[in-house]
Amino acid sequence: MGLFHQNFTKPGPGVSPNAPRKKGAARYFEVLSRDFSTFWLAGMLAMLSGLPFAVGLWFAVNTHSLIPMLAAGILGGMIAAPQIVGLNDTVLRALRDEPGYWWATYRRAWKRNAKASLLPGALCGLLLAMEIFTFFHLGGSGVAAKVAIFVALVLLAGIAQYLYAQVALIDIPFHGLLKNSLMLFLGFLPRSALGILWQGLYWALIALFWPLTGAVLLLTSLWMPCSLSLLAIYPALNKSFDLENQIKAMRDAQLEDHPEE
Repeated sequence: MGLFHQNFTKPGPGVSPNAPRKKGAARYFEVLSRDFSTFWLAGMLAMLSGLPFAVGLWFAVNTHSLIPMLAAGILGGMIAAPQIVGLNDTVLRALRDEPGYWWATYRRAWKRNAKASLLPGALCGLLLAMEIFTFFHLGGSGVAAKVAIFVALVLLAGIAQYLYAQVALIDIPFHGLLKNSLMLFLGFLPRSALGILWQGLYWALIALFWPLTGAVLLLTSLWMPCSLSLLAIYPALNKSFDLENQIKAMRDAQLEDHPEE
């Protein structure tokens, strides 16, 4: 099996093509067992592209410098954003069971979404860099300041999970993406909170047991928090953007064009 081949299989004997889709953990492990290699590859590309952000922010924190922090946030966010959107696109295609060859699909999606991802990347990168930089420079500040940073991180994670997913799904101006992200975040608050919870647990465990979790980070890169988050908010995205019907229409059109298959 080729490294860049999407591992979509046909239903086995006795499995109805109209059988209801699994939910929760069963659905997650079903998708993961089928698409682990593509998740890992897309996640590694996203993680490697995030190195300029991480290194620049580390330098800014250790030198207490604002200019490197701003550069790491804005430029680092812009460098990482197309690959983060590519990872979101990969996971979303898997969640809606869309067939195809991963590398070819990833390249097409990357070219289509790269420009649109730059502004979201710059904004999210800048806000994240400011929040982390501020946290490490709180010093003897009281509990209120730490709570404010925590709330800011939660809000950023909640809105960003919808923002990057939308860049992968639809083509609208940035202000529309931002408005939709906020409305989705508030309109589907329980699912938004679940997506944030998965992200928070993942990064908390990585940070708590570092550097022992370095090997885990290489294995799970960015695909695990992204896939868990998207699994949580996928029903909201599907309801809002009619994803399942779109892929069904595409498959029906393909069958009409190639009835012999």
